[in-house]
Amino acid sequence: MSTNEKDNLNNVPVQDVDVGTAADVEAIMKKYDNESNTRLWEGTPKLVVRLLSVAFSLYSIYVTLFSTALPEVRLTLFLGMILILGYLHYPIKKGEQKPNSLPWYDIVIMVLGSVPFFYFAANAKPIIQMATTVTKDWYMVVMAILAILALMELCRRCVGIPILCVVGALLVYTFANVRFGKVIYDLFYTTTGVMNTPINVCAKYIVVFIIFGAFLERTGISAFFIDLANSLCGSSAGGPAKVAVISSALCGMVSGSSVGNTVTTGSVTIPMMKKCGYKPEFAGAVEAAASTGGQIMPPIMGAAAFLMAEYMGVPYGTVALKAILPAVLYFTGIYLAVHLEARKLKLKGIPREELPKMRVLLPKLYLLLPLIVLVVLVATNRYTMQFAATIAIFICVAVGFINKDDRLTFTKIIDALEAGGKGVITVAVACAMAGLVAGCITSTGLASTLIRVIVQISGGRAFIALFLTMLCCIILGMGVPTTANYCIMAATCAPILIDPRIGVQLVCAHFFVFYFGIVADITPPEALAAYAGSAIAKAPPMKTAFNATRIAIAAFIVPYILAMNPAMVFEFAADATSGFIAGQVVLIVVTSLLGIFGVAAALNGFLFRPVNPVFRVLLAAGGLCMMVPGVLTDVIGFAVVAAVVIFQKLGAKKEAIA
Repeated sequence: MSTNEKDNLNNVPVQDVDVGTAADVEAIMKKYDNESNTRLWEGTPKLVVRLLSVAFSLYSIYVTLFSTALPEVRLTLFLGMILILGYLHYPIKKGEQKPNSLPWYDIVIMVLGSVPFFYFAANAKPIIQMATTVTKDWYMVVMAILAILALMELCRRCVGIPILCVVGALLVYTFANVRFGKVIYDLFYTTTGVMNTPINVCAKYIVVFIIFGAFLERTGISAFFIDLANSLCGSSAGGPAKVAVISSALCGMVSGSSVGNTVTTGSVTIPMMKKCGYKPEFAGAVEAAASTGGQIMPPIMGAAAFLMAEYMGVPYGTVALKAILPAVLYFTGIYLAVHLEARKLKLKGIPREELPKMRVLLPKLYLLLPLIVLVVLVATNRYTMQFAATIAIFICVAVGFINKDDRLTFTKIIDALEAGGKGVITVAVACAMAGLVAGCITSTGLASTLIRVIVQISGGRAFIALFLTMLCCIILGMGVPTTANYCIMAATCAPILIDPRIGVQLVCAHFFVFYFGIVADITPPEALAAYAGSAIAKAPPMKTAFNATRIAIAAFIVPYILAMNPAMVFEFAADATSGFIAGQVVLIVVTSLLGIFGVAAALNGFLFRPVNPVFRVLLAAGGLCMMVPGVLTDVIGFAVVAAVVIFQKLGAKKEAIA
C-alpha cells in the first residue's frame, strides 16, 4: 500500500482514524522537547534567518573540506555563528511565540556571547602566544565568562536542563579547587575546554552528516522505505506494526534523531496501526521504540558509526560489523512484541492486493545510492569521512532530480541547507557542554576521583559499575541528538568503564554508553520519542513511554551482556582460531535470538494462549540465560524456554479441541 493510498482494511482512509494532527504534535513537542520550541518568523525576517542558515551550511561544508586554519580559529568562528543562529531560533521560554519577536535582551546576549569568539578568531595567534598570561587582562576574562554563559543559556533553551546541571555542578567544583585564572584559560582559551574534542568532531564531521541527512530526507527515501516495508510484511498478522518496525529502523538509521523519525514515519504508521486494531499507547510506543532503535542500526547508526570509528581508533567497517548482532536483537525483540500482541488480539494484516508491488519498488532502488556510496567511500579508507559525506550530498541531489514521484527542486535544496544549518545548533551546543565537562574533569583531575568512587561503591563488581554508568548515560542523554549524545558519552562515561579496575574493553565500553544514551528517548520521565508518538496516537504520554520501554527491553539487556562478554560484539581472544570464532558466532547469534524470543514472550504474556505468571518468569529467566554467552547457560535457558513453549502449545491444542 502506497503511503498516499487508503488503508482499505475497512475501506476507510487512514486519515479518518482518530489521530493527532500536526498541530497536536507540535503542541506536545513544544511542551516536552526544547529543540522543537523555536521562534516564529514571517516575511522578510524569515527570509533573512533562512539565508543565514543556508550560508552557515555552505560555509561549514567549505571549511570541513578545505580549511587549513588553526583549530582556535575554525572552532571559535563556528561557535560564534552557532550562538547567533541559536538565539535567532530559540526563545527564552516555551509557549506561544509572537511572530518576528526578538527581545532586546536576546539581542544583547547574542552579541555579548558571540563577539568573544569572533575576537578570539581574529587574534588567535597573539592570544595563543600569551598562554596563561592572557587572563591577566580583565577584559579577556570577562569575554570568556560571557561566551561560556551565553553557551550555557542557549543549552538551556535548545537541549535542556539535565546536562546543564552536570556542567554547572562541575564548574562550581572546578572554581572551588583550581585557581580562577587557570580555569578561565583552560575552559576558553585552549582546546581542552569548550573547544575540546566533541566540538572539534562536530565542526569537522557531524555538521556535514547532518546536512547530508537533510538532503537525503528530501529525496523521498522515507516513503520508499515505508512502501518497501509494506510490501514485505504488510499482509502478515498485525502487519502495520511490523511495517512501522522495519521502516522506522531504515529511516532512523540515517535521520540522527529519534524524535524527528518518530514524527516523520509515525504520521503514516501510527494511524495504520490504530486502524488495524492496536491500542493507541501501543501504536505510539512501537513507533517510538523502532525510531529510537534506528540510531543503533548499522551501517550508519545516525552517523554515530563514523564517529565511533574516530573515537576508538578502529576501522569504520569494524564498528558496523560489531553493531550488527545488538541491532538484530533489538529489532527482533520489537518485532516479536508486535507479532505476539497481534496474535493475542487476533489482528489481521492488509490484503495483499492493496499493498505496493515489489516489481514497482525495485526500479526505485536507486534511492539507496547516496547511502551505498557513503558507506563504500568511508569503508575503503581512501577518503575522509567529511569528503565522503559531501560526495553523498551531491549524489542525493542527482537522485532527487531523477525521482519523478518526489522530485528535488531548487526550493527543496535551499530547504535542506536551511534544515541542516538549524539542525547543527542543538548538536553543537551539546558538544560544547561536553567539552566543558571534559575540561572541568581534566583541570581538577576529577576523572580519577570519579573512577575511585565508582570502584568503591561497586566493590570492584563490574555489574554495579555498569549500572551506575547506565544511570549517568540516561540522564545525560535526555533530549540530546544522537551524534552529540555519543560525543558526550564518549568524553564523560566511557573512560570510567575502560579503567583497568572495572575492566570493560574499549569497544564494549563505547557501545554500552552509546546505547544507554540513546534509550533516554524512550525512558521515563524524559521520553521525548515516546511523547512524540503519543501525540500522533492521541494516547497518554507516560503510558506510551512505559510501553515503549517494555517493547524495547532488549536495549536494556544487551549492553550489559556485551560489556561483560565481548563475544556479543565479536571480540575474541587474539589466539582464537578461525574455526572456533565461526562456531562461537553462530552459537551466539542463534542462542541470543532464542533468548530474546523468551524475554519478549514473557513481557507480552501470550504464547499460543495467555501465559500464567509462573511461566512468564521462567520464560524471562530462560531467555536471559541464553542471551548470556556460555554453553551451560545456553543449555539451561534453551531447556526452560523449550519446555514452556511445548506446554503452551499442547495447552492451546487442548483448548481448541474442547
